[in-house]
Amino acid sequence: MRHKLLSLILLFIVCLILVTCSGNKPENYLQEPQSEKILTIWWNRGYYPEQDEGLKKVVAEWQEKTDNKVELLFFSEDDILQAAIDALATGKAPDILFSERAEYTLIPQWALAGKLLDVSDVIETVKNLYSDTALKSAYLYNNIESKYSNYAVPIMQESIHIHYWHDLIRDAGLGEEIPKNWDEFWQFWQSAQKVLRQQNDSNIYTLGLPMSIDASDTYLIFEQMLETNNLQIINKQGKLQIDQPEIRQKLIEVLDWYTSFYKNGYVPPNAVNWLNYDNNTNFLNHKTLMTINPSMSIPGSQQEDEEIYLNQMRTIHFPTNPNGAESTYLVSVKQPVIFKSSAHPKRAKEFLSYLVQPDNLGPYIKGSRGRYFPIMPQLWKDPFWTNKKDPHISIASQQFTEDQTRLFDNSRSHAYSQVHSENIWSKAMQQVLIEGLSPTEATDIAINRIKEIFSQWKTLS
Repeated sequence: MRHKLLSLILLFIVCLILVTCSGNKPENYLQEPQSEKILTIWWNRGYYPEQDEGLKKVVAEWQEKTDNKVELLFFSEDDILQAAIDALATGKAPDILFSERAEYTLIPQWALAGKLLDVSDVIETVKNLYSDTALKSAYLYNNIESKYSNYAVPIMQESIHIHYWHDLIRDAGLGEEIPKNWDEFWQFWQSAQKVLRQQNDSNIYTLGLPMSIDASDTYLIFEQMLETNNLQIINKQGKLQIDQPEIRQKLIEVLDWYTSFYKNGYVPPNAVNWLNYDNNTNFLNHKTLMTINPSMSIPGSQQEDEEIYLNQMRTIHFPTNPNGAESTYLVSVKQPVIFKSSAHPKRAKEFLSYLVQPDNLGPYIKGSRGRYFPIMPQLWKDPFWTNKKDPHISIASQQFTEDQTRLFDNSRSHAYSQVHSENIWSKAMQQVLIEGLSPTEATDIAINRIKEIFSQWKTLS
């Protein structure tokens, strides 16, 4: 018994020594578990493997240079924003998030609510390399701190493009040139449908115009139509002017004009249910003759088939506006963000600072096959963007570098991001095409909701 008692006393002394020693360790001994030391990046999956591989390459090189660890997860375009919303609600947001739709929907709202980290120091490292448009796109208002600052990191841009089947037009004897005058341009496609159907192509529709609530393409393309009709819902000073009688009347006319293509049978019947990829799919399956798309993903998907890419498909400029002026193209600047709740804000900034260096960013953008375009003037020097033998990227490059461009209206007033989030114009189309409301009734509903949104934002800010 005495031997057992001595053993117990000895064991107690050893344990006491161990506890005491552990308590004397330096403070940095209590570090994060290995899993928590990993920088988490959630990224919108690209349309092409080259784009994702380009990002993986940048991540791998940064890990090797810094000895940091990264968990890179790719999400679909439709899933990533909801995943981010859910993660923020549970306190498990990633360190870095990139979504293709966030810059004109949730990023301004997250900035307003103080959920984004100020990344001015990241931008400062390459500020002299950015275009003015890129810098403006990331300058947002934080209502919690009552200040404007940089709450996103611009990396690339996209705009609205028109694609059509040149071989179908040629073979139908409709001529080589598409009219550049506004009215003649749209009449051309309507006449083309009649000709093609008479030639036994009875299943083709001339126009691949999205008309659904579920596709962000719907409201982005409609916004471009408002721009081409010189309809400024928000003026350059950021003031909502939707109450003006001439603005309201013009909105009614444009909504009526746009939905009339569907009513008159020039748009596929299922366009009211399309997701973002459906106008692509219908066009590539030759179910539509022409389509409009807020990126260059359609020709990019056909680059490996030279016959289709070079000879059958065309990308063209918008026609002149109804008033005869050249079109101004709406552009959106793609931006990753760092959440204020990031577990590794310093490392997140370091990674984005590495990504935006021209030697890293240039190859990554090229991996999108022209789906995205540079926002740093020096990157345009790469012949990839100006090769005249490429009938698609060279035309789109002209839109960005030679034609007039401007940011979507959420840059003039961040409240407009809520209009995009709620798909206000897509809902108006549905009310006309599905519910049977008149364009006037649907426009007035949209106007009232937009006024409510701006009133709520004014209260917040």
